[in-house]
Amino acid sequence: MELEENIPVNEEGRREIEKKKKKLLEEKELGGVKTLPFIISNEISEKFATEGFHGNMITYLTLELNLPLVKASNILTNFNGLAGFTPLVGALIADSFSGRFWMIIAGSSLYVLGLASLILSAILPGLRPPHCPTQENCKEASDLQLWVLYTSLLLTSLGLGGIRPCVVTFAADQLGMSKNEVESRSWNFFNWYFFSLETAGLLALTFVFYVQDHVGWGWGLGIPTIAMALSIIVFIIGSPYYKKQKPEGSPLVRLAQVIAAALHKRKAIAPADSGLLYQNKELDATISSNGRLLHTNQYKWFDKAAIVTVADKSDSNPPNLWRVSTVHRVEELKSIIRMLPIWASGILPIIAYSHQGSFSIQQARTMDRSISPSLKIPPATMSIFQILSILIGLLLYERLFVPFARRFTRIPSGITTLQRMGIGYAINVFGTLIAAMVEMKRRGVATNHNLLGKPTAIIPISVFWLVPQYWIHGMALAFVNVGRIEFFYDQSPESMRSTSTSFFWIAVALGNYAGTLMVSLIHDYTGKGGGRNWIPNRNLNSGRLEYYYLFVSGLQVVNMMYYLICTKFYIYKALEEVSEGITEGRAAELPTDKKTPSKSMAEW
Repeated sequence: MELEENIPVNEEGRREIEKKKKKLLEEKELGGVKTLPFIISNEISEKFATEGFHGNMITYLTLELNLPLVKASNILTNFNGLAGFTPLVGALIADSFSGRFWMIIAGSSLYVLGLASLILSAILPGLRPPHCPTQENCKEASDLQLWVLYTSLLLTSLGLGGIRPCVVTFAADQLGMSKNEVESRSWNFFNWYFFSLETAGLLALTFVFYVQDHVGWGWGLGIPTIAMALSIIVFIIGSPYYKKQKPEGSPLVRLAQVIAAALHKRKAIAPADSGLLYQNKELDATISSNGRLLHTNQYKWFDKAAIVTVADKSDSNPPNLWRVSTVHRVEELKSIIRMLPIWASGILPIIAYSHQGSFSIQQARTMDRSISPSLKIPPATMSIFQILSILIGLLLYERLFVPFARRFTRIPSGITTLQRMGIGYAINVFGTLIAAMVEMKRRGVATNHNLLGKPTAIIPISVFWLVPQYWIHGMALAFVNVGRIEFFYDQSPESMRSTSTSFFWIAVALGNYAGTLMVSLIHDYTGKGGGRNWIPNRNLNSGRLEYYYLFVSGLQVVNMMYYLICTKFYIYKALEEVSEGITEGRAAELPTDKKTPSKSMAEW
């Protein structure tokens, strides 16, 4: 906001100036590090609830609802997939109409309703089938009992759609993420953001899972629900201190306007000098407060949308954005298109994780989990080693790797986000290869002790053989997940950051759906003709799960090659940043007069 120069110098004018000065000071005092505890507490509670809710859900589905392994696994991956698509809807609503603050409240409320409905399923005997400890000839959950489950999972998926794309961007907005602001901080927001989330996940694995296995599912699901409800209250208490960016209309409409304008002028020839393309600083002010996007030579066909034709010059004010777009709006579309190949590379690696919460837990259930004669590790608690790996990896990355790499690269972040993701993808390949070797070892021991035909038998092999695969997958996530979120936030147009951040979750969704399809096809195909089924429903010992892991490893190698090709041709967005009155970058702009209304098309 700027003080108006034409306010009369009288008592009323002075009051108006003082009022504007006061408002400017109030806006400067909003946001900052002081707001993070209120905001991050919501995301920490969501992570705590999600880990406590979903992390051990395969146990609930197979032992409490008596569902076959493949069916239970596919239910989880399907709803995980849905929870990956709903963030796009929530982000579009937040960026277009409601704003991030209200979307976070709405999503959190739906999530609490979903958790509460699942508690009813866990505590009311009529909403689950009879207990079946032998896991043979079990009565599966009825259609009514499954619909209660589906309703709960649907509500939580919708709730996550409002939380996931908005909390991280809302928190980053409070700090300011311009180039100068990021470089002035000695810490990386996204590293510490994920560190706090994984700490919450660690608490869920060590505490909530114990309650679920030893106290009951009522309290095991009730504790995360209470935590999530309290986080909504804390988030609302911090409301007076937040920066709340006003939504400026649907970003999809702006992208559609650029495409429509380019199609309308498809026969027009763009000028050789990009400075002659249409720019309007006042028109773009609300969607480029951190700086306008500069013209790039990539995807030049869309530059046709910014050509000023004779018909445009005779048009009335304001300009018809379905016929002519500013360079900034054209570059918004280009930025999204540039990110799509990088985004697509994140789908296949999700398959490696999509069944980590089901197959690995089932493996752990068949292994010796004893720490002492009276103490056994709950199978789902093995994920603690993955979370510990992420936490340690983030600390080492932030405090050791970045300062070391900075000496050679001269990059404040040590390495680029693209390099960070590539390292994570490479580590992930080794994780699934090790998972295959551990499964060979587990089945070998079962064979030697004649336990292949006994689904409930405990194989005399320590469950800690699974630690390496959990640990390596965790190290990969420390690189990949943080790198992807930071990449989408940094490279997306300013007004589309919630929408772009939702790309992360859409990749998760597609990866989960691909995992569901792949597991179903492998299960059906390998079970035909009397052959040994790679992924049997009831007896994991009679399968060949290691073949599945090797197959996934091969897919990831192919994906790694694709990713390297994408990064070779990727061009980072060019931004004109304004800092302390100095414009950084270069952007040609046609003359405008700030003291008069926007000029008509004929005056350009």
